[in-house]
Amino acid sequence: MSPSPDDHESSRSGSELQPRPKSDVPIPDSDEATSRPLAFEADGVGERLRHADEATLHEAPFGIVRLDDEGRVEFYNRYESDLSGVPPEEALGQDFFTQLAPCSNNHLFRGRFEEGVEAGALDDHFTYTFTYKMRPTLVDVRLYRDGAGLNWVLIHKR
Repeated sequence: MSPSPDDHESSRSGSELQPRPKSDVPIPDSDEATSRPLAFEADGVGERLRHADEATLHEAPFGIVRLDDEGRVEFYNRYESDLSGVPPEEALGQDFFTQLAPCSNNHLFRGRFEEGVEAGALDDHFTYTFTYKMRPTLVDVRLYRDGAGLNWVLIHKR
């Protein structure tokens, strides 16, 4: 009995694999990194921010502020609003370093931000004390610039 053309094709060495047809059934995102909640200390949290929806950013258990390269606020979450007393809608468009948190307008905070923006790479973590319009408040700060060039300031009260 001679082999069928299909048997001959599958037994040929070096034959190219054909892609499987696409399914009409959506496959849930099984990436563990995107399915778990945002955590201040988590590896990769900075990169996850740009993929998170606005509700997730507002629900985070730490402050999240997105700044343009000049330091103007593009996003301000509820945690940061509660910490600062500034409503998110009022923070938008404000200069973070001179209008919202002038106590951060120094080399330790703004200087690190500007150096990272200039270098096109920002990934820094430090402890800081906010003092503007509030009792001195000790926080942990993470500065991050993601792969899309968005600048993030993460603030967690100690």
